[in-house]
Amino acid sequence: MNDAIRIGLVSISDRASSGVYEDRGLPALEAWFADVLTNPVQFVSRLIPDEQALIESTLIELADVDNCTLILTTGGTGPAARDVTPEATLAVAHKVLPGFGEAMRAVSLQYVPTAILSRQVGVTRGASLILNLPGQPKAIKETLDGIFAAVPYCIDLIGGPYLDTRPDTISVFRPKSALRPGA
Repeated sequence: MNDAIRIGLVSISDRASSGVYEDRGLPALEAWFADVLTNPVQFVSRLIPDEQALIESTLIELADVDNCTLILTTGGTGPAARDVTPEATLAVAHKVLPGFGEAMRAVSLQYVPTAILSRQVGVTRGASLILNLPGQPKAIKETLDGIFAAVPYCIDLIGGPYLDTRPDTISVFRPKSALRPGA
């Protein structure tokens, strides 16, 4: 039986959080996980503006209070003045995992040349993995499809629940020594 997981989802957008347009990042994330994970999931979602202090406090709350094993942000990773998601993420990090940012940009670069403008990062805070994703649903899916094979083992290493995916979606990679019997 698969372990339950709490996933924090944070959509960061001045306009969506003020009601100028409907947020599409949070529904895209929930749909992706519904298609991929076999674990029972509880989502803890937030829609907030591009304010560094608010992003930081939200990430801390999701990790330290809500005990989310995985926290994903969407939006705010570009070079514009209001894009401060990476700065907020790094400010609350205990460890930086540069490979996630590198891999996310490499995946996106297969689709758009502007991927080099992204400043996405991956970090841990205690037993939480925090990843910055793009804001558009299509880009969210492409990025997660490209990197998620490594996420469950990372969560194993930081003390989180054992995650697994539907075999017809994404094959999770774990060293043989980290596989559960029957996996």
